[in-house]
Amino acid sequence: MALRTAGSVLVVFLWSVTVVLGQDGWSVTYTTQSICTLKGSTVDLFCSYTYPRGKVTTTFWFTEWGTGVEPEDLVQNPEYAGRLEYHGDKKKDCTLKITDLRERDSATYKFRLLTDQEGGKYSGSPGVTLSVTGLQVKVTGGHQYKTLTCITTCTLTDNPTYIWYKNGQHLDESTSPQYKYSVSNDYDASYSCAVKGHEDLHSPAVCVQGQSCNRVTYTKRRICVLKGSTVDISCTVGYYSTTSSFWFRSDKSTPEDLTTDPGYAGRVEYTGTYRGPFTLRITDLKEEDSAEYRFTFKTDNFDWGHSFPGTTLSVTGLQVKVTPAAEGQKTLTCITTCTLTDNPTYIWYKNGQRLDESTSPQYKDPVSSDYVDSYSCAVKGHEDLLSPAVCVQGQICNRVTYTKRRICVLKGSTVDIFCTYVGYYSTTSSFWFRSDKSTPEDLTTDPGYVGRVEYTDKETWRYEGPCTLRITDLREEDSAEYRFTFKANNFEWGHSLPGTTLSVTGLQVKVTPAAEGQKTLTCITTCTLTDNPTYIWYKNGQRLDEPTSQQYSSNILVVLGHSVDSYSCAVEHHEDLHSPAVCEYELNYYST
Repeated sequence: MALRTAGSVLVVFLWSVTVVLGQDGWSVTYTTQSICTLKGSTVDLFCSYTYPRGKVTTTFWFTEWGTGVEPEDLVQNPEYAGRLEYHGDKKKDCTLKITDLRERDSATYKFRLLTDQEGGKYSGSPGVTLSVTGLQVKVTGGHQYKTLTCITTCTLTDNPTYIWYKNGQHLDESTSPQYKYSVSNDYDASYSCAVKGHEDLHSPAVCVQGQSCNRVTYTKRRICVLKGSTVDISCTVGYYSTTSSFWFRSDKSTPEDLTTDPGYAGRVEYTGTYRGPFTLRITDLKEEDSAEYRFTFKTDNFDWGHSFPGTTLSVTGLQVKVTPAAEGQKTLTCITTCTLTDNPTYIWYKNGQRLDESTSPQYKDPVSSDYVDSYSCAVKGHEDLLSPAVCVQGQICNRVTYTKRRICVLKGSTVDIFCTYVGYYSTTSSFWFRSDKSTPEDLTTDPGYVGRVEYTDKETWRYEGPCTLRITDLREEDSAEYRFTFKANNFEWGHSLPGTTLSVTGLQVKVTPAAEGQKTLTCITTCTLTDNPTYIWYKNGQRLDEPTSQQYSSNILVVLGHSVDSYSCAVEHHEDLHSPAVCEYELNYYST
């Protein structure tokens, strides 16, 4: 067997003696009978099969088979939801990939095939026994010399190379799972181990001289979440109280505090006390946020190393995959580029109307054969982050696509909320509405929006086109989700498909203490303003500098704490919507 690195995934290729069992032309050949691999990795179960005659109608893998009971396809087991990829076919290949392995996945896996012939059923024995293990450090030895052993519950295949870490710093590599050293005065040192190529699957750090030592323990090693959502990445720190700490991306050449990274401006927050736990919160996630995040800290006499693996974050959108099924049917699967954390519940929509919920990413009911119908999917709790709608029977179908799912703009400004729609038949009417109303109500007839709402693309009898809602003189009570609907002669777009969520905010100057009697001024909002605006600072009503100066275009400004001057902030192109000014009294007041 050999190990292959695919990103941070353990992919197992197996080259041992094959096992072929069969009768009368039936056979299933497993490339190996036994696999031991790491928790959190990915495994390929390679196999091939033969059958005497007829056509293969069904193929699947299973783990348990009661007497007199037909075995259950693993795809139907919610424990494996989103983690199985069948790479076989209905001719001879039956390879199965399992991702994000868990210890409870340890079992014997067998392949079964059914044909259209009488008695055409066959299951391949003995199958493949899969053992899934984590890593642990075992400490043995006397007072002066210690032996550390990187232990597993089964013997990892292919003689891996072990990596050792001391206090978060890469220490040594060896094909032996043991590491021997002299204790000296390392009473506060911690050690952990990993397998080369899969450092993110390392063991917990252990103290070798007692129960207390310097160590960082991450709550989760891998997290997969939706684009546009918010994530919390947490860790705990042992032993001393920290004097300083920050989070950083491991793909930077030198560790850089995320709060100073322009790519995360307004989207990063640290929570936790000096003793922890420490949490990194990132909002409005983007696919480029996918990275490994690490935590580092200092105490009065110690620096935690930067090479200790942290939490790998993967950010994904949702897509509906349409594949052919039996008898001209279609199968719909809500797919992601990684396995979503915490076994989500999937929600399906047809023509804008909510249909069904399931822990499986596959849509269970028969798919419509009507050419006008479209389907989309979402995850419960994040309905506003749904997939684009897809046609399942052609290229043209009824659908609505919103340009942005979330918008944050300033109170008093104007916003355009965009969408496009396609109708299989020409539309007869259309309008925008707030989703928090008990029944959909055309915004142009709502007294709360009188004189402030305009449909800039209002036109009926079209098959497709843009649909733009403009709201002027925005108020905080305009914060809501806005949806578009349309009608045709024999069709009405559903009202339950999530639209665009609008948040309306004012500006405020927040004052916090800084070094050596200075104050830090932050121009804050209740949501993250859309399109990364340029901030403008005013001192005593006078603009400080042009926005081309980075010093004054950030939402943060450092000033002298004893200043008698007043400060306010605004956003470029909305200078008339500036914050209230803060003066000397407020600077001193907020800093207490």
